[in-house]
Amino acid sequence: MNIGEIARRSGVSRSTVSYALSGKRPVSEETRQRIQAVIDELGYRPNATAKALKEGRTRTIALVIPPASRRLTDVQLGFVASVVDAAGRADLDVLLSPSGGEHDRSFERVIGGRRVDGVVLMEIRLEDDRVTRLRQTGLPFVTIGRTRHPEDMTWVDIDSDFLISRCVHHLADLGHRRIALVNRSAELVATGYGPSYRAQAGFTRAIAERGVEGVETCCADDAQSGVSCVERLLEEDPALTAIATINEAALPGLYRGIEQAGLAVPRDFSIAGVAARHLAENMHPPLTAADVPADELGARAVELLIERIADPATPHRDLLLAPPISLRGTTAPARPRDSRSPDRLRRGGGAA
Repeated sequence: MNIGEIARRSGVSRSTVSYALSGKRPVSEETRQRIQAVIDELGYRPNATAKALKEGRTRTIALVIPPASRRLTDVQLGFVASVVDAAGRADLDVLLSPSGGEHDRSFERVIGGRRVDGVVLMEIRLEDDRVTRLRQTGLPFVTIGRTRHPEDMTWVDIDSDFLISRCVHHLADLGHRRIALVNRSAELVATGYGPSYRAQAGFTRAIAERGVEGVETCCADDAQSGVSCVERLLEEDPALTAIATINEAALPGLYRGIEQAGLAVPRDFSIAGVAARHLAENMHPPLTAADVPADELGARAVELLIERIADPATPHRDLLLAPPISLRGTTAPARPRDSRSPDRLRRGGGAA
């Protein structure tokens, strides 16, 4: 039960309920008694976090998202939805603020003008100027993702290194000996984007551990780039039999590119990756993947931010999640293929 529900049942605004509880502004006795009656009926008790968020705050947090020109992936949309939902449950509003390029001024207005009580920052780079800037302002913040040295910050993240490593081990267990990592775009990787960097590290380590051949490639975040990526990979290595990926947006194109090469998933070619659960489940066939728990990460980020707003001296905390690989319909034992070119594969009908 929250202030919004009390306000609805009392027939007053949320701010009136807040004033009645805090005493910051006068409320008529009749209104106060009506609000109190609803509180008594519902057994409402402000939790410790709500008490700690003292009056005088904006009761608004900022969620810093990628620029509007970049289409958000399913995982990123999951983070946005979960942060907004968790903030609403805590009776907080959320200000969405893009950052990057021409949006840097917007970021500065948000953090410099004290328009918010704290910030949740997404899409973290290994060396992130925004993190440095937030530290300088003293504004409480939590990141979804982490920098190269995250010891003096509060963050939540998924273990991209470990998860891509597990994808490679799963594919190797199935007999695949030529595996590609399809990463995010070259531009994003060049900025030091944390998940891409860690996926590369996990892939390289797992390839070495299993003694298999691996190739790494970047792919822009769209379906057509996924098609082109598969065409390029198979042209350079027609005997390739599997892909591990963290590029959600390219997945439909990866599927289509494999099909256009005359190969069937998973009979001739396997794919495993890291993706939002509902996306993985709704691919055809459903994607074998580590399902990113966006709901849990977003909610936890808000919870940790509220703690820091209430007490900036709270020790830094972190949460690193490594969900299991959900086995679905895109991985199967490797089938030997000859080294025919993709053009010959299309004409000849697929696997040898």
